[in-house]
Amino acid sequence: MVLQDGKVSQAQQVCLYGAGIRSVRGTETSYAYTMDLSEEGLTKAARSLTPSPLRGEALPLRDFFHPFLPSPRRGVGGEAVRLFLLDVEANAYALDSSVIKVKAYISQRMQEVQYAATDGTAFHDFRPRSSLSVSIVMERGGKTQMGYATRMMQMGKEFFTDALIDEVVREAILRTDFLFSASQIEGGEMPVVMAAGSSGILLHEAIGHAFEADFIRTGDSIFTGKLGQQICHPSISIVDDGTLHDDAGMLRYDDEGVPGQRTVLVHEGKLNSYLYDRISAKHFGVEPTGNGRRESFRCTPIPRMRSTYMLPGEAKEEDIIRSVKRGIYAQSFTNGQVQIGAGDFTFFMKTGYLIEDGRLTQPLRDLNIIGNGPEALRHISMVGDNLRIDHSASMCGKEGQKVAVSQGLPTVLIDKLIVG
Repeated sequence: MVLQDGKVSQAQQVCLYGAGIRSVRGTETSYAYTMDLSEEGLTKAARSLTPSPLRGEALPLRDFFHPFLPSPRRGVGGEAVRLFLLDVEANAYALDSSVIKVKAYISQRMQEVQYAATDGTAFHDFRPRSSLSVSIVMERGGKTQMGYATRMMQMGKEFFTDALIDEVVREAILRTDFLFSASQIEGGEMPVVMAAGSSGILLHEAIGHAFEADFIRTGDSIFTGKLGQQICHPSISIVDDGTLHDDAGMLRYDDEGVPGQRTVLVHEGKLNSYLYDRISAKHFGVEPTGNGRRESFRCTPIPRMRSTYMLPGEAKEEDIIRSVKRGIYAQSFTNGQVQIGAGDFTFFMKTGYLIEDGRLTQPLRDLNIIGNGPEALRHISMVGDNLRIDHSASMCGKEGQKVAVSQGLPTVLIDKLIVG
């Protein structure tokens, strides 16, 4: 549901249901899906696979599937959402008289999943997901600026609170207010301090995708063959976690029936594990890590991140900033791109500061930060003690599928990156 120009202008509700069936033999995978959930429809889909999991007998579906169950974590109804959006708008206008326009967007996804495999693995799960996006336009001295803030959690009706409205609206206003005084600088190679929280996109894009074991299996990742090797400073440890309560990347079970777990990717600077689904785990002779994920029944599971973050170090943020003669303090980002094979990345920094003689000085906006994932890891020289998980609405795309993720970072100093 969308609020714009003082009224709810768009509202949509969609119900999708179906089943996907996968057959795996060695490295050969076949996948089919159907929206016909009768035993006949499912059997027909199974027989279309190559190789087919059926050898003349019927698939014992009655032993697998159960009626959908009511869940206590449902979302809220349309009228409640409409009133919530109106409260968002009223809150924004009340907080700052410079606000001239508010756009707010609410999305609720209530996904119910049943899974069964011929090895006897089965689970039934309910995965609520709610998100709020607030965009603010402000006017001062004849100039306008626009900023935004988002939140996404694995929650139902408990997501919709007055505290959430205040938090997200204040963040959107602060980001917009910042832009009035921000400018750009001439780029070049320099130290970059990554702020705690949303800077975790560096881990997700520049490093995390290269740890996904399908890229390792095909030899496309820059980290292929480096398991057990020292890839960065011993002060750095990185995890991918499916156990954070209510986090967008939380998984009680992944989409292959593997229980949610916490996977240590880098331990004290050494590459400790990749992110495995069942197929890649079997290929490498290891246990899956619970990273087999899919967008919906229409998609086959592939290795995907959940919540990827760096563990905190011992440095104080103010000491990290104080150590920089001239550089950039990168505060918020809008998007990024990476080449998995080479590890080269670019991120668009929306807001930040110039660092001069160990102090934050000039507000900055709209800069590109360019580097190489493994090189950036090796050039991290200080890690802060202030880890923060960013709960902005982050959707990760891969092979045409989108799944919800989160990321986090303590404040870190990268000794050299290209700022452009």
